[in-house]
Amino acid sequence: MGRAVTVATCALNQWALDFEGNLERIFRSIDIAKSKGARYRLGPELEICGYGCSDHYYESDTLLHSFQVLEKLLESPATQDIICDVGMPVLHRNVRYNCRVIFLNKKILLIRPKISLANAGNYRELRWFTPWSKARHVEEYFLPRIIQEVTGQETVPFGDAVLATKDTCLGAEICEELWAPNSPHIEMGLDGVEIFTNSSGSHHVLRKAHARVDLVNSATAKNGGIYILANQKGCDGDRLYYDGCAMISMNGETVAQGLQFSLDDVEVLVATLDLEDVRSYRAEISSRNLAASKVNPYPRVKVNFALSCPDDVAVPTCMPIQWRHHSPEEEISLGPACWLWDYLRRSKQAGFLLPLSGGIDSSATACIVYSMCHQVCLAVKNGNADVLADARRIVNDETYIPEDPREFCKRVFTTCYMASENSSQDTCNRAKMLAEQIGSYHINLNIDAAVKAVVGIFSVVTSRTPQFSVYGGNSRENLALQNVQARIRMVLAYLFAQLTLWARGMPGGLLVLGSANVDESLRGYLTKYDCSSADINPIGSISKTDLKNFIHYCIENFQLTALRSIMSALPTAELEPLVDGQVAQTDEADMGMTYAELSIYGKLRKIAKAGPYSMFCKLINMWKEICTPREVASKVKYFFRMYSVNRHKMTTLTPSYHAENYSPDDNRFDLRPFLYNTSWSWQFRCIDKQVNAL
Repeated sequence: MGRAVTVATCALNQWALDFEGNLERIFRSIDIAKSKGARYRLGPELEICGYGCSDHYYESDTLLHSFQVLEKLLESPATQDIICDVGMPVLHRNVRYNCRVIFLNKKILLIRPKISLANAGNYRELRWFTPWSKARHVEEYFLPRIIQEVTGQETVPFGDAVLATKDTCLGAEICEELWAPNSPHIEMGLDGVEIFTNSSGSHHVLRKAHARVDLVNSATAKNGGIYILANQKGCDGDRLYYDGCAMISMNGETVAQGLQFSLDDVEVLVATLDLEDVRSYRAEISSRNLAASKVNPYPRVKVNFALSCPDDVAVPTCMPIQWRHHSPEEEISLGPACWLWDYLRRSKQAGFLLPLSGGIDSSATACIVYSMCHQVCLAVKNGNADVLADARRIVNDETYIPEDPREFCKRVFTTCYMASENSSQDTCNRAKMLAEQIGSYHINLNIDAAVKAVVGIFSVVTSRTPQFSVYGGNSRENLALQNVQARIRMVLAYLFAQLTLWARGMPGGLLVLGSANVDESLRGYLTKYDCSSADINPIGSISKTDLKNFIHYCIENFQLTALRSIMSALPTAELEPLVDGQVAQTDEADMGMTYAELSIYGKLRKIAKAGPYSMFCKLINMWKEICTPREVASKVKYFFRMYSVNRHKMTTLTPSYHAENYSPDDNRFDLRPFLYNTSWSWQFRCIDKQVNAL
């Protein structure tokens, strides 16, 4: 009868503008799909050029090289006898579109432009592309000569159409269209489309995976059908980590699940499904059938090809599975670790250097690097030749095999405790103990001589010597002396990153890791150009609360007992003099607010889009059991003063792994002024008026 269709989807670790590598990974995915019997292969969004090309989309070179890659795909025997669905930018009548190019046996069947563009948060698709606004309309697209010579076609269909094969009907969605309130799969399903495809460029956010899975399953639960989702994976050149999770769903249930975090550059899911299950599922949904009888039909591109075999009664089909979600702590352990590995191997550096203070933030960063080492050893053990080749190149040893995470960590990870006269022995011991347990190459040094030299220059020039407040100095002197220490640590971090391996007789340089968390960045509780200034920061958009939970996870899963004393210690910058040999300075006292409060402020400011007055109105209810309205007003005003005074620091914030939707990253995610009227006079007056009324 021809009822069992075999389809493939994939997650590819594509890299922006790496046309050679992207082509090789596409070919590998097609080979795997064909070897498993698939007759249709779906790839991620814009997989030919890589999703994160940004303003390179404006360049004609990007279009040219994308078509050159398409030419290689079309003429290759590897793409014969399988419908291939690939993503690339296409210029049609001088308008640039984000497209799927679907082809079979050297013939392009359809170019399908994206209808709903992602244009919020990290996404700027409307900057580079135009959405296709002509519903159910198809035009002629004149192919470039290099493609005409391969396909023998002068024009091909371009627009909003579906494919009608000999046994079923397929319709495409592209990423954002699944999230839109009027998703195309609704009308396509009513028009008889049985297989929906979605090519995505969807990035990781903590606790987000379930939303994507629920959307896919609900798409076919209401309307019946098969839904195939492909996604990019890995770091393709910026702050985002695309988290795979390729999946196949039928009639509201998941039948195939891909990995969310993995060092495999190519992952292919294949499923064999019975079309009659879709038809019988739809048959009893009367509301769906009534709506289907009135639907406006889609243009159909007829394809003389079948996704099934004529005699397939005995072919086994896939059964539903239970989706396994990671905990947030597992996500922190795996996502930033995979991102760091991609950044390390693609930047062609020899490892990382981290200023390890013995506090929670830098310790969490160290644990993420240690988790990366675990992932590398596991991938090599499972036969990943790409990871093995990258590891050998990074450590400069062609015979090396990473088997022990601690041993590999010593080769690629340098930690450095930078003591001053204000540092306690406790933090020194905690940093040293953690370094021993994860296996990093650890350095202890003292910065006092450098600090005295810098302050001495100022004293010679001005004939004035600043003092800490405990010695009679004012707040300006106190802060300046703290900042000198912090900035000298940044200078030394880069010096040691460049020359540590040279001093050890080894080639290469190290990437400097930052370890400022999202809450400190939001409040501006950091020195501009201190150790928060680094090459990359794996925890820059993760909250203190989540980092504490992650530390507990590492104690349990990596047996890092040194973390227990780090967890029990009060967070401190250790930039002011000790009192009787003990730390007197604490982060929360310095900030004038708790980390828990900061997380709430951050979510209200960014996710709930709350200004000072709206935040006050929400918090008087949220905190009514613990604060009076006047106390809430005072807290809100203080937060907005500190946030606005320090917003300029976000313009130089180290590129951070994007993990939270309240990240204050100024580069493209959280676009705000950095010179505010910090009195907020009008806004605060509205708050005061409400307080008096209450």
